[in-house]
Amino acid sequence: MQQLSKSEAQERADRISAFQLELQQLERERVLQLSNAQRQALDDYHAGLVAQLSQSYDIDHDQRTRQLSLGMRIASFLGALALAASVFFLFYQYWGRINTSTQVTLLIAAPVFMFLVTMLIVARDQSGYFAKLAAMVAFACFVLNLVMLGQIFNITPSDKAFIVWAAFAFLLAYSCDARLLLAAGIICISAFISARTGTWSGMYWLDFGERPENFLPAAVIIFMVPQFIDHRHYWGFAPIYRVFGLLMLLLPVLVLANWGDASYIDADDELIEGGYQLAGFIISALAIWIGLRRQWAEVVNTGNVFFVIFLYTKMFDWWWEIMPKYLFFLIIGLTAILFLFIFKRLRSAGLLSIKEAR
Repeated sequence: MQQLSKSEAQERADRISAFQLELQQLERERVLQLSNAQRQALDDYHAGLVAQLSQSYDIDHDQRTRQLSLGMRIASFLGALALAASVFFLFYQYWGRINTSTQVTLLIAAPVFMFLVTMLIVARDQSGYFAKLAAMVAFACFVLNLVMLGQIFNITPSDKAFIVWAAFAFLLAYSCDARLLLAAGIICISAFISARTGTWSGMYWLDFGERPENFLPAAVIIFMVPQFIDHRHYWGFAPIYRVFGLLMLLLPVLVLANWGDASYIDADDELIEGGYQLAGFIISALAIWIGLRRQWAEVVNTGNVFFVIFLYTKMFDWWWEIMPKYLFFLIIGLTAILFLFIFKRLRSAGLLSIKEAR
């Protein structure tokens, strides 16, 4: 069997499980009948393959192990947060009692030590849960390292710290297959790009959040990353890039659609808000269309959510003050029903195209 990643091994096991269930249904409906020898050979092959995948990659091979894995993921996440908080408060508890040289030594040694521990666990832990926990603590130590060193030596805060944090987060994320750290890296690199966009316009980098348009270049870059970098061996990474890209694009548009004064555009606030409201509808609709064509469920869902938010926000602006409240909510309910019919028609059209393709 060729070398697989854990996510690919899990996908193979899931396909086997789905195939077995469908085969049982086909046999009950007498659509397909295998001989006893054929069925036994197939069952033996699948059982051996799943056992091999479970031993080599520690995958979830049935519903019970999936439920236990969910509990382990939750425990790993909570444990990582707790340990990171423990490290943070431990430093602050005894920080004033330690001389400067010891402080610097501890700050440098902590993330290096935790990184080495993480890599050691990655090599030995097939499940990956302990590695992800250690990676989260290593990242927390690294962030604390730069913050505390800056305070000790009175270094002027710089947006370049986001690059270093992002690089370390991406290194840990791709080494440990940790989607939470991938999200942390995306946030850090997006903050750097947005801060740089703000400084190019003449503002101080810490004030980049005052202009939502600073986030738009980062949104486009983050969304396009999976188009240029193959993530087939990292399950769930590409959707995270796309969702974060859409969030960083649509959230600023939503803010500017209701607060035109925050825009760089030198025009009347109502004109700016109207333009961004229209842009919000167009971008959301395009996200739904692209998601349907590319079969990106996360893009479709994000587009749907923001399209509805833009629509209901506009309805509120138009009718809340002039309509009786019962009539306003009646219109909202009827609009929701209309969307159900539209999505049903789109769904039926999709099924029809599948039948025609056959």
